[in-house]
Amino acid sequence: MVQSLAVPLPEIDSEEMQPPIRSLALRENDDDPNIRRKYRPFIMEDGRVDWTDLLELTTVMDMAEKDLQLTGERLRVLILYGSLRRRSYSRLVALEASRILFRLGCDVRVFDPEGLPVKNDVDQGHPKVQELRELSRWSNGHFWISPEQHGTLTAVFKNQIDWIPLSTGSVRPTQGRTLGIAQVCGGSQSFNAVNSLRILGRWMRMFTIPNQSSIPKAYTHFPDEGQPGDQRLLPSPNRDRLVDCVEEFVKYTILMRPHFDLFADRFSERMEKRAKEKATEQAK
Repeated sequence: MVQSLAVPLPEIDSEEMQPPIRSLALRENDDDPNIRRKYRPFIMEDGRVDWTDLLELTTVMDMAEKDLQLTGERLRVLILYGSLRRRSYSRLVALEASRILFRLGCDVRVFDPEGLPVKNDVDQGHPKVQELRELSRWSNGHFWISPEQHGTLTAVFKNQIDWIPLSTGSVRPTQGRTLGIAQVCGGSQSFNAVNSLRILGRWMRMFTIPNQSSIPKAYTHFPDEGQPGDQRLLPSPNRDRLVDCVEEFVKYTILMRPHFDLFADRFSERMEKRAKEKATEQAK
């Protein structure tokens, strides 16, 4: 039986106590240490109460807990971001989204695009290419966060999608999976990148959630570098919208995961398979 965790909060002052934190996060003792070290840079090891711990997420938490009890399987979520900058705001937002997903019981893995070669025809066996493709096959859904540059996605982000094929033999690494999307802007709010992400999701045969997040002047939504909490989103309606998107993504993924095979069953592909089988029989 899966049980949600209740961790009492420290006192805010001598007279007031916060309610217990409810979390479905994978405990360190139950986690693979190699996976945790490589793919979960969002985990806070200092033990302090986090703003994501205080979010009121009762409905989706109930859904996630029930799904986990019924299936015994956590939602598997791949996170992609689109910048290699040392202080990458798309990465920082990706980590914030990951913390919420993790609290909701998801098995979250963040792919680091550093070292991924530019798409070409000779590096199919490159370790980073194989890692990315395997993560996509493993996942039930993706969450993508890209900066907007020159009115569209960054090359770093698009390069990751270009390395994920629509099909590898009988395996389709993205078909039928859910997709959450967000973008960060260096200037005023824009929706060019999230619109492009929607187009990409459709071409990859994914189900993109209706909601989306766009954070304008992303540098103003974090404390200045070197200040306490400089990698954490400040409270704002834009942060709330990111929470909305994560919450909605989890709801859609819970609802759709049991029907994954149904959404992967296409008339044209069945006809193609039968034609190949017929040709093989005739060749014997």
